[in-house]
Amino acid sequence: MITVDFSRLAVRPGDRILDIGCGSGRHTCAAYRLKGVRVTGADLNPADLKEARERLRFHDRLGEHGGGSWSLSAADVTGLPFPDACFDLVVCSEVLEHIDDHESAMREIIRVLKHGKPLVVSVPRYLPERICWALSDAYFNANQGHVRIYRKNELIDRLERAGTRFLGHHYAHSIHTPYWWLKCFVGPTRTDSAAVNLYHRLLVWDIMKKPWVTRLIDRLLNPLLGKSVVLYLQKEWLDNCSG
Repeated sequence: MITVDFSRLAVRPGDRILDIGCGSGRHTCAAYRLKGVRVTGADLNPADLKEARERLRFHDRLGEHGGGSWSLSAADVTGLPFPDACFDLVVCSEVLEHIDDHESAMREIIRVLKHGKPLVVSVPRYLPERICWALSDAYFNANQGHVRIYRKNELIDRLERAGTRFLGHHYAHSIHTPYWWLKCFVGPTRTDSAAVNLYHRLLVWDIMKKPWVTRLIDRLLNPLLGKSVVLYLQKEWLDNCSG
């Protein structure tokens, strides 16, 4: 399930890409398919990094990559182990809603990005997320610890004050929204709900097969029901910075 639209980004061979909070590597693998890039996936969870490594190795075995390179790093988004201005693109997808010190996280993902280069941030959209919280008191803990809900303009304002310029946005994964509402309604940790399990099978089928009908429905409903809001920004230039 890819949230970021890489076609909106002017990625070139040789670019260094950071996928921070990479989880099992969905965006790391997607970036690795771009021609000649050097992609780094970073996360604090060793199990997720192990899964990401296996997925990347699988792409290597199949030759499903753009001829670049990949690496993985155990890293905390509030204190990244990378030099200033060393990446040409930073992706931070579905991460900030988990972080208590999100101001430090924002400063860090912008610090390691080169001036004039793109930053992509996605978080759960306000209304679908608010409904999940209203349906279940346990949701924000069960879903790997959501600690806040962002309004789009609030998040844009925070990121711009931290040193970026907002370029545009879109919404994603509308067909996932009713799944989470249903899951919250029956109990987010339940595994015996026939309706939830059936919907989950539908989502897995959609991710694996990518049928045109669900792609069309998702695209049409995203403006109204999109589960995630995806922001595209650019790090501002400094007067004394050469790039």
